Amino acid sequence: MTDQQPRVCIIGAGISGIASGKFLREKHIAYDCFEASPSLGGNWVFKNPNGMSSAYRSLHIDTSKKKLEFPDFPMPPEYPTFCHHSHIRQYFEDLTDHFNLRDAIHFESPVRKAKRLENGTWRITLDDEERGYDHLIVATGHHWDPKLPEFPGRFDGESIHSHAYIDPFEPLNLKGKRVLVVGIGNSAVDIACELSNRGLAERLVLSTRRGAYVVPKYLFGRPIDQVVETNPFIPLALQRKAASWLIRLAVGRVEDFGMPTPDHELLTAHPTVSSDLLQRVGNGDITVKPNVSELRGDRVEFTDGTVEPFDAIIYATGYNITFPFFDPGFLSAPDNALPLFKRVFVPGVDNLMFVGFAQAIPSIIGFVQDQAKWVASYLAGEYSLPSPDEMRAAIKRDEHRMISHYVASSRHTMQVDHVLYARDLQKEWKRGRRRAPAS
Repeated sequence: MTDQQPRVCIIGAGISGIASGKFLREKHIAYDCFEASPSLGGNWVFKNPNGMSSAYRSLHIDTSKKKLEFPDFPMPPEYPTFCHHSHIRQYFEDLTDHFNLRDAIHFESPVRKAKRLENGTWRITLDDEERGYDHLIVATGHHWDPKLPEFPGRFDGESIHSHAYIDPFEPLNLKGKRVLVVGIGNSAVDIACELSNRGLAERLVLSTRRGAYVVPKYLFGRPIDQVVETNPFIPLALQRKAASWLIRLAVGRVEDFGMPTPDHELLTAHPTVSSDLLQRVGNGDITVKPNVSELRGDRVEFTDGTVEPFDAIIYATGYNITFPFFDPGFLSAPDNALPLFKRVFVPGVDNLMFVGFAQAIPSIIGFVQDQAKWVASYLAGEYSLPSPDEMRAAIKRDEHRMISHYVASSRHTMQVDHVLYARDLQKEWKRGRRRAPAS
């Protein structure tokens, strides 16, 4: 491959696409990156014109900045510990310019179709042309296609998915309204806490299917992701007990604040990180209800038999994993199941790679750096894949080891602990280097 004829295509210029480009360039591998938006940064571009951003006006990331930055490009010291979305976007902009990556990004160039031809190469269809590539990296992310629950009945008020939420007045004016937020993830909790401020929503109800353990952003004066971190040499069950004890000691039981008892153990579901929720519930600003059982016009019935009137519902119920540029017969992710070798490769399709398709703890940004480095090493010929059968067997083992620790739900089909993943990936990388032909 030469700089004159790029043979690698990257779809998406969010963090996964930026990281992929950075490490390809370090290996002197030419590439084209196609981005639907006029801006880079993907999900962190507030009101992104491509419609794929779920950032709301008040959004702050729930991972400390030390867990976000690239080792060779630290975040500015003046940035807060937990950054606002504007900081994250600016960091990506600065990183792109620092490593001279912008020239390879084709803005306002949505990929309409990606087809693998009989000879194994890729035909990429844009609005006004087609291009051919030897390798395809999908870096479009998985937080842009809203998933809505199917509750029986009909709701006559206004409703949106959290993906569309901007602030208490856009796209819906929620001042003085009775609002139901469905979900217990970080977006649901952030939005519920914001709307529950006195003078905004008249009443705020948060509905959850299984309850949640709520962990604060800080524990003993330090960011929690720097206190509670997986150690690959200690049994996971023991670490969870220790983390549970620490959080119980520092915070107390969620039931003591008026929250329902979770139906799972701590850290067997993606953690809900909030320093405000328990106080809001304890103050009576937020009322917590179980799952919705039926929509009844201007009212909602819950599984505990209670019924309440509402003016608006915000569904913070996650996202579908979809690839509009692929023929569904070639590849899809039904029920958000996307079995990949080390969360990157489809067995038998050795020139298709996915970067960033995981629900990584504590941060997706460190996770995609590891994936992007590995992909660049593979494309540089320094690493060779195992056979498709070996890859399929590894996928089953990894799913049992990783996903079996979590609650069975579409939210956890791609759950990954970054520390454990990185250690496992290094072992596979070492094996693959031995498989690679001598240069």
